[in-house]
Amino acid sequence: MNDKIILKNVTKQIKGQEVLSRVNLELDAGGIYGFFGRNGSGKTMLLRAIAGLIRVNGKIIVFGKDLSRENAFPDRLGLIIEKTELWPQYSAMENLKLLAGIRNEIGEEEMRTALERVGLNPDDKRPIRTYSMGMRQKLALAQAIMESPQLLLLDEPTNGLDDDAVELFRQIMREEQQRGCTILVATHQGEDVAGLCSRVFRMADGKCREAELS
Repeated sequence: MNDKIILKNVTKQIKGQEVLSRVNLELDAGGIYGFFGRNGSGKTMLLRAIAGLIRVNGKIIVFGKDLSRENAFPDRLGLIIEKTELWPQYSAMENLKLLAGIRNEIGEEEMRTALERVGLNPDDKRPIRTYSMGMRQKLALAQAIMESPQLLLLDEPTNGLDDDAVELFRQIMREEQQRGCTILVATHQGEDVAGLCSRVFRMADGKCREAELS
């Protein structure tokens, strides 16, 4: 189980509504997995559960770590959930330095590399409140990959990206997979990631079912 993500009968209710309904999954390490569905289908809630951000009924085991324990989170996690809010008054590099200071595992070189990989200039001193939506999405991706995570959970990662940026995103995902990272992508824009995925799943009404790769 140390090389798998396992969900057993994962269920979550909010205000009497079942937002995750007996989800059972077994995902091998090193794959790219796509979760498609409309808004409200449960995609984001599923990623939040695997990130350890919400408590659920059932069991979630991420690479041997049982997340049902109190205050348990996956190790070496990179995350984009919903709209990633950073510090608007600071530059992109300043934002990454603040985030990297939580773990103190990387230096400025890794932060610069992450920004360059997503197509941002690490020497840009402008506060990110001046950034376009696409630039902010690139920065969100940079913070997710900068510490070489073992697991990437990406919620609507191509929102606001133009065609060139979407192709760059695909390239980065391939590179991260080759490095050994396991990637889960939740999106309603299936065409942006379908060609990358090892397996794909359809979500509706909190239920998750595997679909055929197109």
